[in-house]
Amino acid sequence: MEVSEAALVRDVLYACQGIDGRYVRYDKAGDAYDLPDGVRVPRSTRTLVRKLCELGWLFRKEELSDYYKLLAVLESYSLNPIPTPGSDSGVSGNYLSLRRLAVWLAEPAVRMRLMAVLVDGCRGLRGGAMAGAIHGHAQHGDPMFQEFMGRLLRRVCSPLFEMVHSWVLEGELEDVFAEFFIVGQPVKAESLWREGYLIQSDMLPSFISPVLAQRILRTGKSINFLRVCCDDNGWADAAAEAAAYVGTTTSRGGLGYGETDALEALVVEAAKRIDRHLMDVIHKRYRFKDHCLAIKRYLLLGQGDFVQYLMDVVGPELSEPANRISSFQLAGLLETAIRASNAQYDDRDILDRIKVKMMDHGDGDRGWDVFSLEYDARVPLDTVFTASVMKIYLKVFNFLWKLKRVDHSLTGVWKTMKPNCIVSSPFYKEGISIRAQFVSVLRKCQVLFNEMNHFVTNFQYYIMFEVLEISWARFSDEMDAAKDLDDLLLAHDKYLNSILEKALLGERSHGLLRNLFELFDIILQFRSHADRWFERIYELQLRGKGKPKSKSKESGSWLDGGRKAMIQLAGELFRKMGEDLDSIAKDYTASLDAFITQLPMQQHVDLKFLLFRLDFTEYYSRVSSSK
Repeated sequence: MEVSEAALVRDVLYACQGIDGRYVRYDKAGDAYDLPDGVRVPRSTRTLVRKLCELGWLFRKEELSDYYKLLAVLESYSLNPIPTPGSDSGVSGNYLSLRRLAVWLAEPAVRMRLMAVLVDGCRGLRGGAMAGAIHGHAQHGDPMFQEFMGRLLRRVCSPLFEMVHSWVLEGELEDVFAEFFIVGQPVKAESLWREGYLIQSDMLPSFISPVLAQRILRTGKSINFLRVCCDDNGWADAAAEAAAYVGTTTSRGGLGYGETDALEALVVEAAKRIDRHLMDVIHKRYRFKDHCLAIKRYLLLGQGDFVQYLMDVVGPELSEPANRISSFQLAGLLETAIRASNAQYDDRDILDRIKVKMMDHGDGDRGWDVFSLEYDARVPLDTVFTASVMKIYLKVFNFLWKLKRVDHSLTGVWKTMKPNCIVSSPFYKEGISIRAQFVSVLRKCQVLFNEMNHFVTNFQYYIMFEVLEISWARFSDEMDAAKDLDDLLLAHDKYLNSILEKALLGERSHGLLRNLFELFDIILQFRSHADRWFERIYELQLRGKGKPKSKSKESGSWLDGGRKAMIQLAGELFRKMGEDLDSIAKDYTASLDAFITQLPMQQHVDLKFLLFRLDFTEYYSRVSSSK
């Protein structure tokens, strides 16, 4: 059967109003307007008719189509006389009356009023925000009202549920008109997890809880993190397993408004399986725990023999002005310390990530002030070890490095003092006066050393065991228990915060930290003075034995004048040494008293254990109370 173009034009216009024409009719199976197979038209004409009739298909999806159909029926009733019951045969009247019209239009009036309310309530809204606003009006006890709103919401929410389905199973955001409650933004790979995707709370419909929304967000983020940062496609199998478990597929469709429980079940299963796969990739393929342990051993100075070797080999170099130190030379010394310690048996990939970092310095800075180590955390580990996190590690390293330097300096003082035994010294065999001076300054030096060593030893024990080891043990347990990347990030943040608070590096411990650094400076000053004192003592001892150490002009002048001049020089040295020791001891006692006094006022309970370790004999408490 051939059809004229004029007939097709008329039928297309009918179809655009949701009405079947003579040839163009709605096909329920194909969900489209089309020409029957028996109509003979060119293929191009058939394709054009289908394209034009898309308007009719869209029209049928709107609630107004039923209203227009009703108006068409009523209009036909008003124009065509219909015999009324009880009238004389052959006499026809108009079927419609005002009362009958009121009955016909009662239900459409309710729907139109509701539509008007919804239009006003949703003005300016779109996507999830509009779905949430309509959902708020759907809470009604009238069955007709509920049925109407349910049908409307199923159509409105269909794109929203499709986007959720695509996001949690494929990690795709198909949101051309910015209607979804998850928004993506371009960021670098290391910031993808923290900043790449966010929830727009104003676009979140009220029938999706904030907890479910966060789970939806994390599931899609996990897929994108695996795909972009980990170069892994194993998430696809996990998503397919989750969809099969809840009885759906990874293809589009299948979920809609009123099926929030089914949606939540899908999201929960997808999140559980994809997060489990992500944790396997992070721990097994990228060895997250091994790298955390490496940072603890090298940046937090947990590898004792390595730290000792490093101190020994870089110490002379770091005593020079910072602007005269070569980073390349320090890198070589770092490698020497690695090869000389048990660190040499560590994984080469880990050792290659440890690098020397020289911080910004001024003209008066020494190498000790600017030297530090850094760890090269690459993708995807830099999601955890971000630039800001590595600054915190650098802060902790600088603190621990200064503590180790102080301990190393005290060890140097002990090594310097040890050979100068009283019985082997020529000053012990001299007169009572010089011998008394010698014994007095040595005793003062030894007492001050013991007091400083007591503080540094106990404080270092507190930091290395009560702070670092305890914090690591808790972090290790939480790391193993983490079910998703958010849990892992939270556990790591808690780990760092615990170290900062307990190691006096938190914001609430600035005053106490300042006192601690004053103590460190006094101890380093003591080491510097001790080196000069015992160098002079050693030279005078050699003079007493008739064995000059050097032929410098200064030492030569000391050797002139014989035994009497030597005794005079020694007496002057011991007097000055005693004065310096008294001054250093006074400053040290004042700073230590200020430090111990502030400890009970700290909020962290572990700092009270530090006070107990430092003052376990209550010596400082008695001295303080007697003042």
